[in-house]
Amino acid sequence: MYKKLFRPILFSFRPELIHNFSFLSIKILFKIPFIKFLSKKLFQLHNKNLEINIIGKTFKNRIGLAAGFDKNAELLHEMEYFGFSHVEVGTITPLPQDGNPKPRLFRLPKDKSLINRMGFNNDGVDKIAARIKSYKGKIVIGANIGKNKMTPNDRAVDDYIICFKKLREDVDYFVINISSPNTPNLRKLQSKDSLSVILGKIQIENNSQKNLVPIFIKIAPDLSFKEIDDILDISKKYKIDGIIATNTTISRSGLKTKNLKKIGDGGLSGKPLATKSNSIIKYLRKKSDDKFVIIGVGGVYNVDDVIKKIESGADLIQVYTGWIYEGPSMVKNINSSLLKLEKRIVK
Repeated sequence: MYKKLFRPILFSFRPELIHNFSFLSIKILFKIPFIKFLSKKLFQLHNKNLEINIIGKTFKNRIGLAAGFDKNAELLHEMEYFGFSHVEVGTITPLPQDGNPKPRLFRLPKDKSLINRMGFNNDGVDKIAARIKSYKGKIVIGANIGKNKMTPNDRAVDDYIICFKKLREDVDYFVINISSPNTPNLRKLQSKDSLSVILGKIQIENNSQKNLVPIFIKIAPDLSFKEIDDILDISKKYKIDGIIATNTTISRSGLKTKNLKKIGDGGLSGKPLATKSNSIIKYLRKKSDDKFVIIGVGGVYNVDDVIKKIESGADLIQVYTGWIYEGPSMVKNINSSLLKLEKRIVK
């Protein structure tokens, strides 16, 4: 019903307008008691065989909501009703910022993808931390943290530390975002020297308290294998818990959509990213000696896509663009299909 009835209507409006409208609609609808009950019946599937224990947490299934959708932790309670096991909030910066000029979000229906150049638009760490603190549900929460646009790269570590300190008591894991293409020069932080500084200081702060918080790095799909090797070496040195593969790509190779120059710069997500993401996941698993948790992101729309990610080496899966295209039943449909497959898939 979603793809035949609702999606054509939603896709007839500008993407960011519909995104904001959907947020407001979900918040209003979920104030109605029977909507919560109905959503549980329609969109949730609980089964012990779907659970997986990672980073000291029990995830009720493998499927989470990637960073970028609920940037400001406004829909944590509601996302739980849609069947997600975890939600990654952010990207969060120390100070609020508006992000890049609009329009900055574009659909490519022929390619089942999106291009965005949002630019870390968010309410700032203080407001977001307060919302996360008020959350009383059971979903696993990750904090995807970055630097403000005006912070120079040689001071970027200060921004990451500010966010880490203010969120560490209330989130289940952190993601160091050094791979968005939409903040100038941010991807340069993936270099060996810059990343060493950030991870070193983050882990000093992490180890200053009794309870360590798991740390992930989110990497770009446009890295060479040599650059990935450097990241793996640094991650091992600083005892990073995991890697998220991958962020959006700046490549436009093989797209069916024409007139891309009219859209301009931005990160591409969705179906075209699947092969590249899986290739990097497979390389990470092979080269990491199983020392890292791997979260696979990019091009997930159905159970076959999830299986490819798992077989490539991913422990957990995150979705964003696929959920926009497939609709609110997506997570339940995938989990239902997983339960019907061999036990090795839902170990």
